[in-house]
Amino acid sequence: MVERVGATEEALRLIERLKAAHGPLLFHQSGGCCDGSSPMCFPQGEFRTGPSDVLLGEIDGCPVYIGAAQFELWSHTQLILDVVAGRGAGFSIEAPEGVRFLTRSRVFSESERSALAPGEGSQVS
Repeated sequence: MVERVGATEEALRLIERLKAAHGPLLFHQSGGCCDGSSPMCFPQGEFRTGPSDVLLGEIDGCPVYIGAAQFELWSHTQLILDVVAGRGAGFSIEAPEGVRFLTRSRVFSESERSALAPGEGSQVS
């Protein structure tokens, strides 16, 4: 089964550290506010998703959302969460770690597009 969202090993290690410090997490792929188009990480319950947010899937048990307009632009790609050195300018909780999450992307092949997991890319109700 093909996933719409994934993560590098480095991102998974950071997520584990952040979960240990903050509890369950949620990611939202920003559409240009605050940190440009960076993925934002929040403790669950501190960011409210709405009807215009699309659930892409989960990374290490953490739901990953994107705005519907952004999803339309990126629906042909797999989004891959990565980590780079430097501090982002937004409200994402990894900022004090001296790193920031970064989204990389990979275009799905035609066979992958047809094999996407059912329910992924569904809007929040």
